Amino acid sequence: MATKRDYYELLGVSRDATAEDLKKAYRKLAMQYHPDRNPGDKEAEQKFKEINEAYDVLKDDQKRAAYDQYGHAAFEGGRGGGAGAGFDFTSFSDIFDDLFGEFMGGRAGGGRSSANRGSDLRYNLEITLEDCFKGKAAKIRVPTSVSCEACDGSGAEAGAQPIACPTCKGHGKIRAQQGFFTIERSCPTCGGMGRVIEKPCKVCGGAGRVHKEKTLAVDIPPGVDEGNRIRLAGEGEAGIRGGAPGDLYVFLTVKPHRLFRREGQHLHCRVPVSMITATLGGVIEVPTLDGGKARVTIPEGTQTGKQFRLRGKGMPSLQQSGFGAGYGDLYIQVMVETPVRLNKRQRELLEEFAQIENEESSPESSGFFAKVKEMLGGKPE
Repeated sequence: MATKRDYYELLGVSRDATAEDLKKAYRKLAMQYHPDRNPGDKEAEQKFKEINEAYDVLKDDQKRAAYDQYGHAAFEGGRGGGAGAGFDFTSFSDIFDDLFGEFMGGRAGGGRSSANRGSDLRYNLEITLEDCFKGKAAKIRVPTSVSCEACDGSGAEAGAQPIACPTCKGHGKIRAQQGFFTIERSCPTCGGMGRVIEKPCKVCGGAGRVHKEKTLAVDIPPGVDEGNRIRLAGEGEAGIRGGAPGDLYVFLTVKPHRLFRREGQHLHCRVPVSMITATLGGVIEVPTLDGGKARVTIPEGTQTGKQFRLRGKGMPSLQQSGFGAGYGDLYIQVMVETPVRLNKRQRELLEEFAQIENEESSPESSGFFAKVKEMLGGKPE
């Protein structure tokens, strides 16, 4: 059986090396001999296993004390919880962060800070169709958590500083050996932060943040629509003990309009037109969303459902990346209004018209009833 090398010698550190010295040495060697960087190199693979075994022992205070006293014999014959069984997942995760953290959005060294990040918030804001057309600078009041001014977000009284957690010694995790497995969980004393506060701030109770309602300005650009959201970076909840704040997302809902219905960039408006105007033709004025009016020429014989298109009188497109926005169109749909509550003279005139009405004056109805008569077996007159 080959003689094992001294663990301190394997890592290239002295016997009085600190925990930080051990971690630095381990990470440097693990990156150098990692199998992914040395494919097919059996010697590098063996070296990687040895440095992981060495670090697994020396990073644990109890195992290190046993090794310092008894050497490798401390873990032979079942002593010490099977250190020679290889490295555990946590050991590998340390080096994984260094190797791949850059590709995972800066994960390396940022896990604890990320865990302290404040929550994102959602705010529902109702606006009008006119706001969607013109844009709007809105003020909103949001109940949230903000950084404690008394302790500047640290959670500690003035002059006091957080100290390394005595339970996990600053790691934020504790591990327990169960047979061949090492189980890790967040430290219950510090909540996974690795540090505790001996003298917590009296204002925030050590959390580093307090509840408060704050007023924010929201710039709503022209062209927004139902369901669009606006992100206010850093305006969410403050992080715990100086952690990064979350974001605030403002979700937009649009009130139904009395006159206009929106479809994308286009607007639709149903306009009642008198029977006389629809029959003889004429000009009507219709409203536009910008507060103005537009003239629409109604040709002679216009029927209900006829649409007239007003170019460029619809909604602006939502401007993106500085490119200019065009406008949609406004569609006017005519509804011919049947007269009601006729006086005697009006009725007489309509009755006279009915007596002289022919198929040419009402081609749609005449054609329809002719088809009905033919379908029922009769012959058209």
